[in-house]
Amino acid sequence: MSFIDIFKPLKKLQVKRWKELGCYDAIFTVFGTDIYNSSTVRSCVRPLAELTSKAEAKCADENLERLLNDRPNIYMNGKAFLVKVRTRLEILDVAFIYIERNSRLKVTGIYPVPYSYFEALEYKNGLFIKFYFNSEAEPLTLPWEDLAVIRKDYFKSDIAGDDNRCIIETLELLHTADQGLANSIKSTANLRGILKSTKAMLAPEAVKQQKEDFVKDYLNLENKGGIAAIDSTMEFTPVKLEPSTASAEERKDIRDDIYRYFGVNDEIIMASVKKTDQIEAFYTLRIEPFLVDLSRELTSKIYGNKADEEHRIIYQSDQFAFVPLDKKIQLFSTVVLYGGMTIDEWRALFNLGHIEGGDVPVRRLDAAAIDAPREDEELEDEEYEDEESDDEDLEEGEGLDDDEEDDDIEAQFEALKKELGI
Repeated sequence: MSFIDIFKPLKKLQVKRWKELGCYDAIFTVFGTDIYNSSTVRSCVRPLAELTSKAEAKCADENLERLLNDRPNIYMNGKAFLVKVRTRLEILDVAFIYIERNSRLKVTGIYPVPYSYFEALEYKNGLFIKFYFNSEAEPLTLPWEDLAVIRKDYFKSDIAGDDNRCIIETLELLHTADQGLANSIKSTANLRGILKSTKAMLAPEAVKQQKEDFVKDYLNLENKGGIAAIDSTMEFTPVKLEPSTASAEERKDIRDDIYRYFGVNDEIIMASVKKTDQIEAFYTLRIEPFLVDLSRELTSKIYGNKADEEHRIIYQSDQFAFVPLDKKIQLFSTVVLYGGMTIDEWRALFNLGHIEGGDVPVRRLDAAAIDAPREDEELEDEEYEDEESDDEDLEEGEGLDDDEEDDDIEAQFEALKKELGI
């Protein structure tokens, strides 16, 4: 039986709407305007999704690891999967991931659910989520155990994160500023003014006809020169329009408010960040928490009670991918030559392959393998061995003297027993 049909054989009275602890409604819809239609929002979400997609899943199960990284489902590869999940999380504040299993409960696919809205249902004390779609597709009902859920701004609801309604007003303000600027450009590009006839006492129909002829001849799209020619019977007084629009600084303040909401800035969006500490801070605050949440959620939902150090999914993103080229080169003298990383690991930062001996850690003094003793250590070991040898000889000599003393005492004791007739 498919999950789509899971409720069809059940009586309606057996299925009821789920009640959350806070008694919130169990129907969750997308609030208001689709903020993804805003170019500013897309420019904020895109770097978050793209940088997140650099992560790779690590797992002891090679088949599951290959599925997560190469082809989570029939529609997308591992990179596209992370982009989709992160994008839906930023836009909707919640992302559902369906874990598909075969008859032997082996994971065969992982799908981000592209729902329009959903509701939570209860059946036999179990939680189910019923998804509705914009298209003509039938609603899809899935058990909570097969859904990995990633949330943002997790405050009111037990199931989903809060919506993005708090940023709607700012987006509308920016849209109004953009429209005002566009309208001001259009209005000032046209010829506007007052047309006055020097002829006395013209009939209203004649005045109207003069205006229409002037508009037809000089204010249509075909008049690309922007010049109007009139005779002495008419006077044209241009009207200078100075529409009020938001200044560049005001529009920047509005955009910065949206940037702060999504945790980005101009440098991140334009990929022009040069300071390493800024890149590391962005990774720590905006990329790593999502990867930790996704790793723990997939581990819990795929392995359940079997989750341990061996049965675990970890999404890792190479932090060195955000390090500038000159800093990567400096790592050789500051890290590689002190044994902090191997030459092969350093070469991997530049997408270079293995070299002979590159997998053996080295250190600065003589570039020898870490487990190889230094010359001064060898001398110290030889001196230590000589001292131990002398000590052993001394201890053996003392042992012999003690044995001789014991023999003398024992002989004297035997002689004493003979004298006493014992």
